[in-house]
This record gives sequence, C-alpha cells and structure tokens, in this order.
Amino acid sequence: MAFVLSLLMALLLVSYGPGGSLGCDLSQNHVLIGRKNLRLLGQMRRISPRFCLQDRKDFAFPQEMVEGGQLQEAQAISVLHEMLQQSFNLFHTERSSAAWDTTLLEQLRTGLHQQLDDLDACLGQVMGEEDSALGRTGPTLAVKRYFQGIHVYLKEKEYSDCAWETVRVEIMRSLSSSVSLQERLRMMDGDLSSP
Repeated sequence: MAFVLSLLMALLLVSYGPGGSLGCDLSQNHVLIGRKNLRLLGQMRRISPRFCLQDRKDFAFPQEMVEGGQLQEAQAISVLHEMLQQSFNLFHTERSSAAWDTTLLEQLRTGLHQQLDDLDACLGQVMGEEDSALGRTGPTLAVKRYFQGIHVYLKEKEYSDCAWETVRVEIMRSLSSSVSLQERLRMMDGDLSSP
C-alpha cells in the first residue's frame, strides 16, 4: 500500500513537471468504471477478513522505486497499466472462477478490460519505440514482482478462501489508489466537462 501511495505522489509530481500533464485523456467514464470495479470487489466479499487474520500478509510494494518523484511520464502510465493488467490476469484464472460469484467476477473482468483499453491508447501516446524497455525495468518490473508474490502466496495457501479474501482486500487497496490517481490525472488534463 505504501508503494501505491508513493506512486500516486510521484505521478502527481511528474504531472506538474514540464509539459503539465501525462498527455493522456482519461475520460470521466474511465474513472467511473474504476469506482464500479471497487464496488464489485467489495460485493465479492464472501467471508469476513476477521476470520482470516492468520492469513494476513504484507505483499511489500517496493516504495523505494518511486520515492522522490523519479517516474517519467511514460513510466507513470506504464505502471498504472501494469497494475490494471496484473489485476485483470489475477481475476482471469480458473482458480479465481472457483472462488468468486461468477456474475460479479465477470463484471469485474469487463471493467478492468475497459480500463486497460483506455490506457492502451495512453501508452501509445506517451511511449515511443525507444521506451519499449520500460515494461521490463524499474517501477513496472516492481509491480510485476509484487503481483508474482501474490500468485506465489495464493499457491502456498492452496487457493484457500482466506487467501483469496486476503488478496481481494489487497487488490481493493491497490485499485482504490489507482482510482484516485486516475481522477487526478483526469483533472490535470482539464477534462472537467463531464459530471
């Protein structure tokens, strides 16, 4: 969680740097979909997290990767895209289908896919061919490793209900920060015309 908050601050600082915005028009609909995804994750709760205290885990977002506002524009969008892509992948497995209400799960997958489509357009705007290595280094790689840790945790816990509940709560925290970031990016880009 600390990494996500640091990421938000770094992206906020980057957006106020030269150029003034990330060059990406995130629509109000994109933000609304993010909020809906959070509500869906909340509705997916099957057991109380209190019953799963023994399964709690610090998944350790590596906050040092983004401290001090060191992310470049393309890195910021790449990290946001990676967070959504990895969340989509996590909830698009056979094991996740067995763990959750299929209607809610499908709605979540659809929402994450819509957000990814929006960010794909942004990636095309901010990443040139010279930036194609960004997905294999630095903060984006740290996000990939973070999600790999989540996959390992689920496997070690044999995909138990408490393990999935722990992961659901963790992903809600990540996506909550992601929605806040998307709202800030949208406002910084001056798209204030939609409610």
